[in-house]
Amino acid sequence: MRVLVTGAAGQLGQALLQTCPAVVGGQPVELVATSRDGGPGLQALDLADPDACRSIVKQWHPDWLINAGAYTAVDQAELEPELAYAVNAGAPQAFAEALNDYGGRLLQISTDFVFQGDQGSPYRPDQSTNPIGIYGSSKAAGEEAVLNQLGAHRLAVILRTSWVYGPVGRNFLLTMLRLHQDRAASGTDLRVVADQVGCPTATPGLATACWRVLMSAEERSGDEAPQILHWSDAGVASWYDFAIAIGELAEQWGLLQKSAIVSPISTSDYPTPARRPAYSLLDCLSSRRVLRLPEQHWRQSLSNVMQRMKP
Repeated sequence: MRVLVTGAAGQLGQALLQTCPAVVGGQPVELVATSRDGGPGLQALDLADPDACRSIVKQWHPDWLINAGAYTAVDQAELEPELAYAVNAGAPQAFAEALNDYGGRLLQISTDFVFQGDQGSPYRPDQSTNPIGIYGSSKAAGEEAVLNQLGAHRLAVILRTSWVYGPVGRNFLLTMLRLHQDRAASGTDLRVVADQVGCPTATPGLATACWRVLMSAEERSGDEAPQILHWSDAGVASWYDFAIAIGELAEQWGLLQKSAIVSPISTSDYPTPARRPAYSLLDCLSSRRVLRLPEQHWRQSLSNVMQRMKP
């Protein structure tokens, strides 16, 4: 089975390469990995170029394409909407068109930001999207394009996730580790938003869920396979809770000698170009049953990631 992975140099992409199984659906896995700039072992692919996206599918004819690449700079997207839409909507559409020509399948990674964040209870996979910013709107457009092209033939799965972090890349964990160190050294508080609620998701577990999507789809008949799944770690947190836990666990695992004092602030105290959902918790219960994967609390996942990061 040939699997093409986009965004392989990113935080999820690297986790996908590290957790790639030897066999899916009884077939040995042949992995083709791409990133924007290429590099050792990677094919160069600019997701903003739809012709390049179609061409790489025609070149490799993957059985599955895992689209882990995305434009994820939430605030910058407000300033670069055309680029955000090209990457987050145009690329999935181009992939879907090319895959549809021969029956290839697509796993499209999406986000909690496709929801408005005002309902106060976990969002189910079957709920309608209603994003509030360019990033979320572009990802929702990507979902729609994929399902329009491939949905009727059951050739696509949308996997929404939230607050993704890992030991590499650019993410909240790595930013907070740096800020904890800086603020502890200067004796100043670390101020973090406490009124946005969701759930952190560690890349090792998310990557495992992605591969399980492929395995599950190969085991089921097409009509039985759900087209939209949600995956995050278990539990609930604010960014403030997440920052507190990062400081505590960083001390425990020797990543910091001393963490900073974290002070809660409101969203209005930290204005940003893009609005964020106030509540974007995803209901993952049905997805866990489908994928037959146990839940793990986000704090345990965080501890596992930081344990592997220790000097």
